[in-house]
Amino acid sequence: MEAKFAQSMQFSTWIDSEKILRKPSGSIQFGQIRRDKKRLQMLISGHLQPKKTSTWHRPGGLEVSRTHKKFPASIFESGSHYASFDEAMILKHKSQEIMPYLNGRCIYLVGMMGSGKTTVGKILSEVLGYSFCDSDVLVEDDVDGISVAEIFKRYGEGFFRDKETEMLRKLSLMHRLVVSTGGGAVIRPINWKYMQKGVSIWLDVPLDALAQRIADVGTHSRPLLHHGSGDAYIKTFRRLSNLFEERGDAYANANARVSLENIAAKMGLRDVSNLTPTLIAIEALEQIGGFLRGEDNGMAISGF
Repeated sequence: MEAKFAQSMQFSTWIDSEKILRKPSGSIQFGQIRRDKKRLQMLISGHLQPKKTSTWHRPGGLEVSRTHKKFPASIFESGSHYASFDEAMILKHKSQEIMPYLNGRCIYLVGMMGSGKTTVGKILSEVLGYSFCDSDVLVEDDVDGISVAEIFKRYGEGFFRDKETEMLRKLSLMHRLVVSTGGGAVIRPINWKYMQKGVSIWLDVPLDALAQRIADVGTHSRPLLHHGSGDAYIKTFRRLSNLFEERGDAYANANARVSLENIAAKMGLRDVSNLTPTLIAIEALEQIGGFLRGEDNGMAISGF
């Protein structure tokens, strides 16, 4: 027990203070929700207006559905944002509901690149009083601070995946963390072994939405996408489709799933770009709570 505690403390000093939220004293924030931040900072207000769906025809006969022509990049990956008061209160209420079931376990967010794991993860960590970390950023720190794209270029994908697995192993020793994982973390079974020590949740975003967002901001930071020339949207959509074909079943291993299409449908919206990060985080808490309550009931029935 003492050895495990020492190992945990050693790891806590290893993580860069800029990558995981800390208290002023410098220790990792494992305490209560910071009460002085009643209004969570979120990106988009709660005023939702449905947008029209359109289909774009591209050169070469390729027809690609574009329901997210004006998909705001900031919806998924902006660092500062504002939620409506109602959304913030619902978010807080949902977090309080699942706290007793969560019992300090880590939350692992999985999903395709650009699916909003960082933005939603920070919202969840804030409302749960957890710390947040990005496994890709931690790998970058461990490899002399160079970017994931540069790691792929210099050392290859296999090297990166090994580092990623080692990082998840270390994170699995911790508690009260929200972890944003890389898009390909799900492909190794050993990674699931580590993530199963916590609760995993899949952010399921339509591929056309992801393709538009990534095409708008560029693929330079995406080593699995930054190849070849041609129309950015078509190229990105095709590559994402191939990646999803490889990873879709693996994402489905997550304990819970947040489907942006389902959220939009429940709200009578045709376009997921109208969903705020707060609404997505609320649905994430709802799905996590459903999983945890089901798990708790299962243990009660079995007599444990």
